Amino acid sequence: MRPEGIQWSGPAAGEPRPPAQLRRILALFRPYAGRLALVGLLVAASAVVSVATPFLLRAVLDVALPQGRTGLLSLLALGMIAAAVVNSIFNVLQTLISTTVGQRVMHDLRTAVYSHLQRQSLAFFTRTRTGEVQSRIANDIGGMQSTVTSTATSLVSNLTSVVATVVAMVALDWRLTLVSLLLLPFFVWISRRVGNERKRITTEKQRQLALMSSAVQESLSVSGILLGRTMGRTDSLSREFTQQSDELAELQIRSSMAGRWRMSVIGIVMAAMPAAIYWAAGLTASGRAPLVSIGTLVAFVSLQQGLLRPTVSLLSTGVDVQTSLALFARIFEYLDLPVEIAERPDAVRPETVRGDVAFEGVDFRYQGDQDRPTLSGIDLTVPAGSSLAVVGETGSGKTTLSYLVPRLYDVTGGRVTIDGTDVRDLSFAALAEATGVVSQETYLFHASVADNLRFAKPGATDEELVEAAKAAQIHQMVSELPQGYDTVVGERGYRFSGGEKQRLAIARTILRNPPVLILDEATSALDNQTERAVQQAIDTLAAGRTTITIAHRLSTIRHADQIAVLDTGRVVELGTHEELLALDGRYAALLRREAPSAVPAQGLSGDSRRAGDAGARTSTASPQSPMLRMDSLVGAADVHTPTTPAIRRDPKERP
Repeated sequence: MRPEGIQWSGPAAGEPRPPAQLRRILALFRPYAGRLALVGLLVAASAVVSVATPFLLRAVLDVALPQGRTGLLSLLALGMIAAAVVNSIFNVLQTLISTTVGQRVMHDLRTAVYSHLQRQSLAFFTRTRTGEVQSRIANDIGGMQSTVTSTATSLVSNLTSVVATVVAMVALDWRLTLVSLLLLPFFVWISRRVGNERKRITTEKQRQLALMSSAVQESLSVSGILLGRTMGRTDSLSREFTQQSDELAELQIRSSMAGRWRMSVIGIVMAAMPAAIYWAAGLTASGRAPLVSIGTLVAFVSLQQGLLRPTVSLLSTGVDVQTSLALFARIFEYLDLPVEIAERPDAVRPETVRGDVAFEGVDFRYQGDQDRPTLSGIDLTVPAGSSLAVVGETGSGKTTLSYLVPRLYDVTGGRVTIDGTDVRDLSFAALAEATGVVSQETYLFHASVADNLRFAKPGATDEELVEAAKAAQIHQMVSELPQGYDTVVGERGYRFSGGEKQRLAIARTILRNPPVLILDEATSALDNQTERAVQQAIDTLAAGRTTITIAHRLSTIRHADQIAVLDTGRVVELGTHEELLALDGRYAALLRREAPSAVPAQGLSGDSRRAGDAGARTSTASPQSPMLRMDSLVGAADVHTPTTPAIRRDPKERP
C-alpha cells in the first residue's frame, strides 16, 4: 500500500534552495508587516525592561544597602516590581498579536493549497492518492503551527534579549563578558548539526504520516470496509497498518531524541558559567581588592543567568526552523504544481448558450504516453438539441472524448467548440453552466438529500427541489423517508441503491438546467427494472438538450440522431442506427455480440429492417423509453440481461 504519484525527496536541480525558500517563507508574513512591527516594538521594550533589573540590583547592593538609604532602597524595590509587571504585560500582548498573525498565515497556507488543488486537472487526481493530498493539508500544515505561530516571535524576542543582555554585560565588565561568550560559536555549530539531522528525520516522518493517512482513508471508507471484509483481508490490513504505525512511532522517537544529548550539554555548560565567573573573579582578586564590586558581580551573574534562557531557546529555535523547512518544502511543492488547465485572462462568458457542439480535428494524448494517441482526428458535429451516441470497445477513447467538452482534459490537437467558441476560450463559470455530466459513478456527499441537490444550485427553493426530483422520478421515494429531504444519505450515498443515487444525480443536473448534457454510461451497471426508471428520468432530462451519450448497452441509444463508433481513438463509423446496421460493420458486430439474435450474420436485409421497424411500432413499450423500443428488434430477454459493467477499463480511458 505504497503511495503513488508525487513524492518529495529534497530540492532537485534548479529548484529553490534554502535561502530562496526562507525568502519565500518570509513573504508569507508580508501582509501582516504592521502587526509584526508592533510585536518587534513590544519585544524590544520587553528586552530593555528585563536588563534594567540587574542594574537596579547593583544599585541596591553597592549603594542603598551599604549607605543605609532606605528611601532609595524603596524606590529601587518598586522599580524592580514595576519592571516585572510591565514585562509581563508586554509578553502577553506580543503573544496575542504573534499568535493571531501565525494563525492567519496558517489560514492563508491552507486556503492557498486547497484552492490551488481545486484548479488541478483530473489527471493529477488520477495519479495521486487522496490520503496524500489530505496529509499535505492537515498534517504538514498542522505540523508547522508551532513554528508559524510562535517561532518567529520567539526568534525575534530571544535575539533581542540576547543582544540587549550582551550590551548590558559589556557595560558592567567587558572582561567577564568575553569569558562568558567564549564558547558561543561552538554552541551555534552544535545547534546547526542538530537542526540538519531533525530536518532529514522530519521529511521522512511526514512521508510516513502521509502513507498512513492514505491507508486509513482508503481502508476505513465504506468501499474499503466492504472490499476488505468480502476479500478476507481485514487481518492483513490491520497488520499493514500496525507496521506503518510502528515505523511512524520510531521516526517520532528519533525526531524527539535527535541531538538531545548535545543540546543538554549546551544547557549544562551555560548553567555552569556563573560558577566559572565567581571563580574567575576570585582568582583575579588574589588578596587585593576585587576588580569588580560585589554588586557588579551579582548583577553580571544575574544578566548571565538571563542570557542562558534566550540563548538556549535561540539555538533550539534555529533547530525548529530547520525542521520546519522540510514541512514548508512539501507545501511549496504542491503550490508550485503547474495548472495544466487554466482559465484564460480574456475568457468569454456568453449571455446565452444554444448548445451546438463540434469536435474539429481533435487529437488527445495523456501526459507521458507518446506511443499511442488516445484520440486522433476526431471530427464530429452535434447540432443544438440533437443527440450523439458514442460506442466502441473498452479503451477506445469514449469517456475521454466526452470529458473534453467540459474541459476535464484539454485537447492536444484540434479544438472542441460550443456555439463556435473554443471551450478553452470560455470562462470556467460559463463552461460549468453550459455542460452537465451524469456518470455511472454517482458521488453524493455525506449530507442531506436537499444539501446534495442544492450543490448544483445553492439558492434553489424547496419547490425547485421537488420539481427536479419529480422529473427524475425520485420524489416519491424521498418523500416516504422518515425525514424526507432532510435525510442524510450516508458516505457516498450508501444508504441508497444504485438506481436511487443515479436518479438523485439526475435531479441534481436538472436543477442546473445545462443546455449540453454528457451521459457517461449512466445505466450500464443497473438491473432491468431500475434501468427503465433511470432511463425514463434521463429521457426527461435530455429532452430539448444537446446530448452526448457514452453507451455500453446499445439498446439505450437506438434512436440517437447520430451514432459514432470509436476504434483505437478514431471514428470508424458514423450514422443512425438503421444506417449502421445496413453497413454491417463495427456497430453491427457490437450489437450482435450484445444480443446474438438481434442481427443476422450478414446484416439485415431491407425486409428484415422493415419488419423490425414494424415490430417497434407495434411494441407496447413507452415511447419515452428508447431501451424498450429496442426490445421488439433484439428481444427483451437478451438485451436486458445484466452485463459486466465497462467501468473498469484501461486507466487512460477511465480516470
